[in-house]
Amino acid sequence: MTAAPAQTETPPTGTGTGPGTGTVVAGRAARRAERRLRKLSEQDTVPHGMRPTRAGRIGRAALLTIAALVTVFPFYAMVVLSLKPSAAVEFPGSLLPWPLSGDAYDTVMNAQDVPRWLLNTLIYSVISVIGVLLLASLAGYAFAKKRFPGRETMFWSFLSMVMVPYHVTMIPTFAMIAKLGGVDTYWGLILPTLANAQAVFLMRQFIQGLPDELFEAARLDGCNEWQIFHRIVLPLLKPILATLGVFVFLWHWNDFLWPLVIGQSTDMRTLTVGIASLQQQNVPLNVVLSGSVIAFVPIFAAYMVGQRYFTEGVTASGIKG
Repeated sequence: MTAAPAQTETPPTGTGTGPGTGTVVAGRAARRAERRLRKLSEQDTVPHGMRPTRAGRIGRAALLTIAALVTVFPFYAMVVLSLKPSAAVEFPGSLLPWPLSGDAYDTVMNAQDVPRWLLNTLIYSVISVIGVLLLASLAGYAFAKKRFPGRETMFWSFLSMVMVPYHVTMIPTFAMIAKLGGVDTYWGLILPTLANAQAVFLMRQFIQGLPDELFEAARLDGCNEWQIFHRIVLPLLKPILATLGVFVFLWHWNDFLWPLVIGQSTDMRTLTVGIASLQQQNVPLNVVLSGSVIAFVPIFAAYMVGQRYFTEGVTASGIKG
């Protein structure tokens, strides 16, 4: 009898056998085990009595949702009312997103004074941001890493100005600027705001935490003080500069009192002062709110540009301080 030839069993399709199948399965199992271990380790770090229950998580989500709605509602009302036709405001009907009209924005942008107010505000805010960041970073570097007589006394004396109310120094500052001929000028508007004690303190605290070995190595390589500041300090200050720049831009963009005092003519008003003056001229509400929306857009854009470093800068300043 002739033996029947041996038949090679072919594995059915879909069983997952093959040269690389074992590696794939092992990789999936390893990833599942890693996720399970990570979840267990996270649970172990939280005491059992402090772990939120399902009802607690739902309640927390509900509270955060309510807080978000309360925060966003004024902006929603401002935008919707600015897009309403010129008519009496009736609540809550006026908050419905219909009918909408852009006539108020046309009125604002075609006004003779509003573009000039917007330009004044941009000049005031942008130049002030550049000046404050430059002076604060230079002063922070000097107070943090340079040794000179009276350094601590000078620093804490300068920082004590934070506790002095702004309204106390405004009158002598205005008198000094007026004697120098700075009323109704850009330099009179910008110059008194460049000495920012809070910005100097923030820069000094961050630079003080940088290792001295960096500066010693740079001096051994032949770098002078300006090269050290430009090549070492400034690159490390990017998160702090971005965070502080956003705050300084917000302060100057929303500043009202000093531009009101120093800007005597209509052509030197900033946007906040100009919008406030519109309310005294019986201008319709939708026109005033459209001006507020236009004033809000650059602030939001500044935050979007600086948000890459914003959280990092706040965290770093908190740790260094």
